[in-house]
Formats: sequence, structure tokens, C-alpha cells
Amino acid sequence: MAPIAPSRPLIAAVGRAIGDYAMIRDGDRILLGLSGGKDSLSLLQALLHLQRRAPVKFRLAACTVDPQSPEYDPSPLKAYMADLGVPYFYESQPIVASAAEHMKGDSFCAYCSRMRRGILYRVARENGYNVLALAQHLDDLAESFLMSAFFGGKLRTMQAHYLNDAGDVRVIRPLVYARERQTRDFAARAGLPVIYENCPACFAMPMQRYQMKALLAEQEKLHPRLFASLLTTMKPLMALQGPEAGEQGDSSAALSPDPSPTRGGGELQGARGGRGDQA
Repeated sequence: MAPIAPSRPLIAAVGRAIGDYAMIRDGDRILLGLSGGKDSLSLLQALLHLQRRAPVKFRLAACTVDPQSPEYDPSPLKAYMADLGVPYFYESQPIVASAAEHMKGDSFCAYCSRMRRGILYRVARENGYNVLALAQHLDDLAESFLMSAFFGGKLRTMQAHYLNDAGDVRVIRPLVYARERQTRDFAARAGLPVIYENCPACFAMPMQRYQMKALLAEQEKLHPRLFASLLTTMKPLMALQGPEAGEQGDSSAALSPDPSPTRGGGELQGARGGRGDQA
């Protein structure tokens, strides 16, 4: 199966973010966290596109963590990834069953997210991947920013590129300039095999995020440039260095003027031929 080229605006957004935050370097071995949702599948295709065309050479693989929930079955991804010819790891772990026993004051979603991240780190280490790619987009960052300000009393959002707490895996988010509607439209147009996650806990518990999504949607109708303004506001937070809040406990990262955790040569520069935020 041949990879599918994403739209020019989506590729421009990904390329710009990679260039601005020095996410990909020559010789990197990148492991993509692949849930099977529209965002991670879109990022997979974008990275495959760049891998074929960029002067910087990097390896790409993907890993899916199956938490063994009856509402979520990502197993159809196995055949899809085999057809693409991309190295693929499928980790099935009883995260749902262990949540009741081991959760300590967390929501189920926070516990599940932390467990999945730990598994992704393990797979990366065991197989020699030095970069973990995650598929959160600009809408996700804006929602996290408002949640942190409204309910946590802190100015914080997800980081674009940082070194994990152990110091052995760089975490990148190449979709930080892309809008959710871009990945949704691309996934639909390309017929990507989207796996829908219908976990009851996910719908019952994190109501704050859905409220922020609805608030942003209403405000964007009144202010079409809303997400462009939010991106400008969040950029200093996106470039914070050190482990991200939630990596180990809830420690905040330290501010650094360098948007790359460890600067090096041979970095993939972003596409400059268009607006990547599309706000």
C-alpha cells in the first residue's frame, strides 16, 4: 500500500513545527504513538511523506497500546501497518483491569495516559528509538491551556519538544500548528482506517476538556483569528524545557531560550511556503 500525501496546508503546518522546534535530526529513530485515531493516522502519513522528501534521513516506526478495553479494539491496525510496510509494535496490556487496583486519586483517563506513555517509552528503549512522536494538535494545546488557567491556576500547556525525565527519549509533537479540522478532513478524504475509542470513562469523566472545546468553538465563530492569537500566547509555554508536567509528579518545566532540548546539526527545517496554523 502506498502512503497517501496529506494536504499542502497540513504538511506546511507539520513542517513548520518541526523546523521551529528542531524536532527531527539526521539519523533519528522515531517511534510514533499510534492510537488509530484521526490525528495519529494523519501524523503517520505526514511523517511518511516527509521521510520520502526531506534531505534529513530518519527511521520511522509506530506503536499501539491496547489497554484491553471492550469499547476499544485497535487490532485492525495490524493489517494496515503491515500493508504500509512500517515497523510496528502492538502492546496489549490490562490497563483497564489494573486501574481500579492501582489508581491513587487520579481519574481513569490520567492513569491510562500515564501507563500508555510508560509503555511507549519502554518500547522505544528496547528497540533503539530515541524520539517519541505524539499527535496532539493546536486545538488540544488550546484546550489544555484554558483548563490549566481556569482550574489549575497556572499558565501551562503541552510542550512541542522536550527531553523526558530519564533523559533518554526526546518527545515531539509535530501537529502543534495544525488544527483538528485539518486532520479530520484529511482522514475522511483519504479514507484512513480510523479506530474510534468509545471508553465510557473517557466520556463520563473529563468533562472540563469538552467544555473548553465547546467554549473555543463558540468564541471562534465570533473571532475567526482566535487560534492564531492563542498560538502566539502559548508559544513561550510550548518551548519550555525539562520534563513535561505529568511526566513525574506535577513538576513544572524550567524556562529556556533554546527551543531544542539539545541543539545539534542536521536538523529538518520546516516548510515555509504557507500558513501552518490555519486559524
